[in-house]
Amino acid sequence: MTKTPVTESAGSSATGSSATGSSAAGTLTTSSRRSRSRDFHRLVVKRVEPLTGDSAAITFTVPADLAAEFAFAPGQTLTVRRGDERRSYSICAPAGSAPRIGVREVAGGAVSGWLVHDLRAGDALDVQAPSGSFTPDLTIPGHHVLIAAGSGITPMMSIAASVLAADDKSTVTLLYGNRRSDTVMFADEVADLKDACPARMQIVHVLSREPQEVELHSGRLDAGRLTALLPATVDVPAVDHWWLCGPYLMVNDAIEVLRGLGVENGRIHRELFWVGDEPPVEAVHEDAPVGAGASLTVILDGRSTTLTLPAGTPVLDGAQRARPDLPFACKGGVCGTCRAKIVSGEAVMRRNYALEQHETDAGYILTCQAVPLSDEITVDYDA
Repeated sequence: MTKTPVTESAGSSATGSSATGSSAAGTLTTSSRRSRSRDFHRLVVKRVEPLTGDSAAITFTVPADLAAEFAFAPGQTLTVRRGDERRSYSICAPAGSAPRIGVREVAGGAVSGWLVHDLRAGDALDVQAPSGSFTPDLTIPGHHVLIAAGSGITPMMSIAASVLAADDKSTVTLLYGNRRSDTVMFADEVADLKDACPARMQIVHVLSREPQEVELHSGRLDAGRLTALLPATVDVPAVDHWWLCGPYLMVNDAIEVLRGLGVENGRIHRELFWVGDEPPVEAVHEDAPVGAGASLTVILDGRSTTLTLPAGTPVLDGAQRARPDLPFACKGGVCGTCRAKIVSGEAVMRRNYALEQHETDAGYILTCQAVPLSDEITVDYDA
């Protein structure tokens, strides 16, 4: 077996790049580094609340010395670790509260079933600090429409509660799709939000396997139903932000419908769960480098490591051989935990269902999906 050449240094980096441009080398000061570490911390479970027969909400106790580390923005996720397995789960609590995640059991899942059925208050879990950019700006009042299906409601609980608490002008409309009424996660909490802000929150439940009084509310949240439902529910041009979370087909349909209704891409935000749909086929890029591979430099926590990345290998897979501390969770282009910024060189992503357009324009990539296009590339996890 051929060894991968590796070099390391501490404290230096490169700045001022894009995904397709070059950059000037320089030194980043401690103050410009991301203050939140990528380490896992042992957190005690405060409470486990069953939601449905196959889902639960889990609240953690955060010690005082980690309070700043675990302060979260609405819509962010926590990555939990059980043995060698890692999973990202969306936070369902409003900003300023103790971190609380929603988990739905996945058939055959190595982690979700254990969390839902076996975890108890007083148990301890390895948990990484909050991450993710599926987050609203709470300083700007606006009308937010949330479209969720199944466990996609989890980040929406945090977003809705935080938006409504931030000021007395913001409004929320929630379109929430499920199979039957007994599969609805957070059913009581959704109703409580509506009761607390009756003039500023509207809820539409759509059930695919249980008849509703309104025919439009019976069926799947697919393109046809959304095309009819959205204009009948909200003044589409007056909506400031659209938040989409659920399986791929629903989210993709919603994006296409919104574009057809004239909604700007910058107002559409999406997050995915692979539940109920097959993930899309990976993109194939024939212009990926061939031969010995690319020279890859990764920067994390102020320390840089350089190695040779075999041709066609994603950045994360290759770099983990030398840097096992690199952050990751799903490795499917969905969760965004492995996000980093290209500071020199070029790469192409096979999939991207976590980063928004403004992030990719700024040079950010999902390292689990990024394959170098240039002979040399530097990615910064601290950016």
